[in-house]
Amino acid sequence: MIRDTSAQDRLVEVKPNHKRRLILLGAGVLVLALLAWLAPGIGRLFSASASVSSSRLAFATVERGPFVRDIAAEGKVVAAVSPTLYATSGGAVTLKVHAGDTVKVGQVLATIVSPELTNKLAQELSNADAMEVEYQRAQIDARKKRSALQETYDNATIDQTTAERNLDRYQKAYAKGAVSNMDVDKAKDAVDKSKIATAHAKANLGLDNDSLSFDIQSKKLAHERQLLLVKDLQRQVDDLSVKSPVDGQVGQLFIAERATVAKDAQLLSVIDLSALQVEMQVPESFARDLGIGMAGEISGNGHTWKGLVSAISPEVVNGQVAARLRFEGDTPKQLRQNQRLSVRVLLDKRDDVLTVQRGSFVDESGGSYAYLVRDGIAKKTPIRVGASSIDKVEILDGLKEGDRIVISGTDSFKGAATVAISN
Repeated sequence: MIRDTSAQDRLVEVKPNHKRRLILLGAGVLVLALLAWLAPGIGRLFSASASVSSSRLAFATVERGPFVRDIAAEGKVVAAVSPTLYATSGGAVTLKVHAGDTVKVGQVLATIVSPELTNKLAQELSNADAMEVEYQRAQIDARKKRSALQETYDNATIDQTTAERNLDRYQKAYAKGAVSNMDVDKAKDAVDKSKIATAHAKANLGLDNDSLSFDIQSKKLAHERQLLLVKDLQRQVDDLSVKSPVDGQVGQLFIAERATVAKDAQLLSVIDLSALQVEMQVPESFARDLGIGMAGEISGNGHTWKGLVSAISPEVVNGQVAARLRFEGDTPKQLRQNQRLSVRVLLDKRDDVLTVQRGSFVDESGGSYAYLVRDGIAKKTPIRVGASSIDKVEILDGLKEGDRIVISGTDSFKGAATVAISN
């Protein structure tokens, strides 16, 4: 029979380890405290609809202070007056200047040779001289005819007077029995006949005089009309000498020397350097607040000048609107055409305004809400925005000073009510 080892076993007494118990108890208390501290955040984390890394977002804090609305952009110097000269008639052009030459008003810049126009002027001048001769001849003929008609009338008047005297003598002789009654009747008939002749001569004098006046007037009007035609042709011939309309500088030449051009072809441009302006491009969102007469500031070449908005384009091109500023006072002399300058236009300035840095959240939400960040959770919060500047947005309602919001990257939230933000 095999014997077991029970006789060899002996009970070992284990002493309690109080240190280990204390360590385990402390660890348990620490875990419970940590869980209690993290419980709200963990609850919010599980309540969030999505989680986005903070590296994909941009944040800003709502502040209270001065709010300045302005437009800052780069502008270029342009000529307010830069006329382009055209050919008033077709022909060969001879240039008298070169690009960049300084010119004075009235100076001949180019000449156009147009044989057709000069020949037409000569022909019309000859026609005008011929019409003048016709007009003078009509005056002479009218004087002759008036003289003849006057002579006829005068002779008729004399004949009437003679007939009346003869009638008087015959009547006296008849009373004394010296002549017969027949002679008296003949004398009366002679008087009546002379009166009719006088009346017709007088009528012819008046009618022919009116006719002659009309004829002279017709010749006169024809001559004056011809003179107007000659004057217009003379103006066209004078315009063949292309003159500068302003004091300035020759800009661009559009043709080569001795080129033959058609009517209304571009010849050259002249830049009036005494009336320079600065042209800038304004974003469409700010153009609606821009107005003519607003004060601006132009800087460059180490100088700063005051300016005023003088023109705003009525059309939008590539999301921008062109605007021009003129210098307040005298135009600086050291500027050049197309030179780049910095432009700033002040739209509005106020103190003690609640603002936040401008971001894409304004365009994405239309300014109706923002994501307010607290304890790592971004909550969609209704807001109301006011005016905007280049870098700031006015907050009218929904946020208070010190609030931290997401200003960029909210497109990844996809409109969620709450979003957890991870580091």
